[in-house]
Amino acid sequence: MKKLLVIIPAYNEEAAILNTIADLKQNCPQADYVVVNDCSRDRTREELRANGANYLDLPVNLGIGGGVQTGYKYAVEHGYDITVQFDGDGQHRADYIARLIAPIERGEADMAIGSRFVPHGDGEDKGFQSSAARRMGIRWISGLIRIGTGRTIRDVTSGFRACGPVLTAYFAQNYAQDYPEPEAIVTALGQGMRVCEVPVRMNERQGGVSSIRALKSLHYMIKVSLAILLDSFRLGSRKEKKA
Repeated sequence: MKKLLVIIPAYNEEAAILNTIADLKQNCPQADYVVVNDCSRDRTREELRANGANYLDLPVNLGIGGGVQTGYKYAVEHGYDITVQFDGDGQHRADYIARLIAPIERGEADMAIGSRFVPHGDGEDKGFQSSAARRMGIRWISGLIRIGTGRTIRDVTSGFRACGPVLTAYFAQNYAQDYPEPEAIVTALGQGMRVCEVPVRMNERQGGVSSIRALKSLHYMIKVSLAILLDSFRLGSRKEKKA
């Protein structure tokens, strides 16, 4: 049986982190987990310690990219075969992890992205879809990735994703720090990895604050657009040199 690690980056998630862990234990008991506490200013650390949770306490704030990369390093050091990135704010549902990792277990993908925007085909509620403004931004970033890589990925900012051992090892050493979700897709595709989307349902966050603040959304869109275009250009240049 393949070893599965769920990586939970956490910054100021005291309102939801214990419920997130409880969801994992109930609905994905075969998985181990590690919470990466990124210098939370609230009681996240105290809640984790008081309840005997498995967590890493970063000495300095690294941001979402550094927190997730720490989880990948932990996975490599402890010999895990599959890693799942899973938000600590209650948005992601542990009952979808088995579905998410299935393409990796079958050897069909190196990265599987849990997507809110891929049809389920069962006629049931789609779950939380985020705001209209966010969806517009996601479509814009998706278009940039399509231009840069030739692949259409719908839910480019989804932090609910799984990686196989090769990509886990790569991300442990090379992971985007500023805008990791969309940039990691570009990186994986540029490295020739197989990336797929799996339909999932998500919840509204139970607490905490999004890393993409409303007042910074335009700033985010400009910078992430430039980052994706630059990443695509760099990867394209490397392919030309190899050819």
